[in-house]
Amino acid sequence: MLSKNRSKVQAEFNLSSLTDIIFLLLIFFMLTSKMVQINMPLPESDSKTVAPTDIAVMIKLDDSVSLNGKASSWENIEKDVATYVRYSKNKENATISIIAETGVTYDKMHIIMKIASGLKLRAILATQPHS
Repeated sequence: MLSKNRSKVQAEFNLSSLTDIIFLLLIFFMLTSKMVQINMPLPESDSKTVAPTDIAVMIKLDDSVSLNGKASSWENIEKDVATYVRYSKNKENATISIIAETGVTYDKMHIIMKIASGLKLRAILATQPHS
């Protein structure tokens, strides 16, 4: 018995060029996303509900920041919040309210949100009353 060698055609795709294109797109979007600034107004609300809060951080347009009505600085705000939480009676369920004036950029609010996340606090963004 003679066995015949069948020539089978195997379909193979070379994916190396596809991965190159995907990496180039990834690099492009990573570089351009840092350059884009999104300026949106703060949210408004009709709700009369007031959430319980332990810590109030107020951010003003002149780039000043205060903690529970006492002036602080951007260099010390994390230390001040941590100190306040340490001596708080409600350490496990502490909540931080971020009160920002209209026109404050989101990067400043994001700093406070990162501080709250690092200290395992709940963060609430206070809204403006709907006019």
